[in-house]
Amino acid sequence: MEHFVVSARKYRPQSFKDVVGQQAITNTLLNAIENNHLAQALLFTGPRGVGKTSCARILAKMINSDGNDTDEDFAFNIFELDAASNNSVDDIRNLTDQVRIPPQVGKYKVYIIDEVHMLSQAAFNAFLKTLEEPPKHCIFILATTEKHKIIPTILSRCQIFDFKRITVTDAKAYLKYIAEEQGITAEDDALHIIAQKADGAMRDALSIFDRVVSFSGKNLTRKAVTENLNVLDYETYFETTDLILENNIPKLLLLFNNTLSKGFDGHHYISGLASHFRDLLVSKTENTIELLEVGEQTKVKYLEQSRKASRDFLIQGINLANDCDLKYKSSKNQRLLVELCLMQLASITFDGEKKNSRHYIIPASYFKNKGITPVAVTNSKIEDNSNTKTSINEGNESAKEAISSKEAENIKAFKAVTPPKIILKQDTKRTSGLSLSSLKAKKAHQIKQMNVIIDEEDLPQEAFTEQELVAQWNTYIEKIQKEGKRNLASILSIDTPKVIDTTIHLEFPNATNKVEVERNQYDLLAFIRKSLNNFDINLSITVNEVMEKQYAYTTLEKFEKLKEKNPNIELLRKTFNLDV
Repeated sequence: MEHFVVSARKYRPQSFKDVVGQQAITNTLLNAIENNHLAQALLFTGPRGVGKTSCARILAKMINSDGNDTDEDFAFNIFELDAASNNSVDDIRNLTDQVRIPPQVGKYKVYIIDEVHMLSQAAFNAFLKTLEEPPKHCIFILATTEKHKIIPTILSRCQIFDFKRITVTDAKAYLKYIAEEQGITAEDDALHIIAQKADGAMRDALSIFDRVVSFSGKNLTRKAVTENLNVLDYETYFETTDLILENNIPKLLLLFNNTLSKGFDGHHYISGLASHFRDLLVSKTENTIELLEVGEQTKVKYLEQSRKASRDFLIQGINLANDCDLKYKSSKNQRLLVELCLMQLASITFDGEKKNSRHYIIPASYFKNKGITPVAVTNSKIEDNSNTKTSINEGNESAKEAISSKEAENIKAFKAVTPPKIILKQDTKRTSGLSLSSLKAKKAHQIKQMNVIIDEEDLPQEAFTEQELVAQWNTYIEKIQKEGKRNLASILSIDTPKVIDTTIHLEFPNATNKVEVERNQYDLLAFIRKSLNNFDINLSITVNEVMEKQYAYTTLEKFEKLKEKNPNIELLRKTFNLDV
């Protein structure tokens, strides 16, 4: 079996033109060599895998190179020291002893000290004098990922070059070049995901590339990359956003559960969703589309979905997702936190009713009602369980005769349970909940919401007697007494309801009783209408102040009432000298 060389070693840059994403630094070093303006102590600093050591080796080779590729004797003048394993004072003293010896071939001896931040404090101090005044034939190149750990006296003696992270675009372009070199067919989105996963490190990108190629072979697809790297695909977030915009909470929660079952972390999911909303917001303006670091095919999808979502929704969505992201680590029930966030996101664009809170969630009853499909019954058609359809035409007697008695019962039963069709009239005025006036406004808003426009054709209007009404009236009083509404029950017991046509007439001794009943008339009428199967029933309330005298409220009034019924009570009071 042929020995395999990993891409990070196989494609290590051999010249400055091969270095990816560090053009400013490589140009500076080239000009310094050409103009003989190179410092004797250089410090290369930056994240891992961005080309620090590679640039140091290329620079060391170019310093002594005379342009003849066959002559590599200058390589004997390049010394590499790993400060991670040679970090003692003795190691630095050995180095300073070697520095004094001039090169046998070429002009310079180059010392590359990698991971220089690992040197001990004593080693740094021992290295100070040599670094400040090195021999003319010696050049030091220091490399580190953690510049802040190097003492200031060392930093002040070096010319510092800050290497930047490799951009996703540059990393993807280099991966595409390598894929072509190896005869591998790679999707643009697949290479983009690898470049993103590398997080600015070219060496990591090449390692991931090798791993994915081993998994999928010569055909590198987006699906294969996401499956192998176990990263959340763009499609997951596109589907999530579509469900959020459709206000489909049940499917949204199932999608999140499916994501968790694949081994993904809820924190990664919600932070990725916030980033997805950010990318959609960026896609809404032509000037900011270049900030979208995705492949061309995915960019088209972002542009399409950004047209569906409004700016207000995206900004509010980013705030909610970011808030969930911040609270995630401190939450004791992290899954519930994300699920609540998803439900709030799906409720942003829901316009079914007035929402006074940013934490509003669509009630579960909405989806329950939405999922029920009643048997279709109209004035012209009926469909029973046997899937037989019979046309009904009120002007056609023969068609009426064709309807079976069972079907007629079905129509009657359906009308009995069909609730009245209502049109909600919503008040857009917002009120505070901290004052009496606001409480009145809220009550008025609820009353306005209950204003109904009844479709007479679809509602039952069965006849009823006054005795049936009184029976249902008393049933309602018992019902609200059990619910704790004793004051309302007491008021409804003052007068026995009387019926004229379909209007219930009540008479109360004062306006306070009338107002209390009117506040609760919609629940009362809904109960009575449904119980008597007649949706034409209305309520009429009058105030008769003469009635008020019939009711005793104070202790004296109660005594006077009792004395009218039995005069001997006064004799009893006087005999025992009782107080009223």
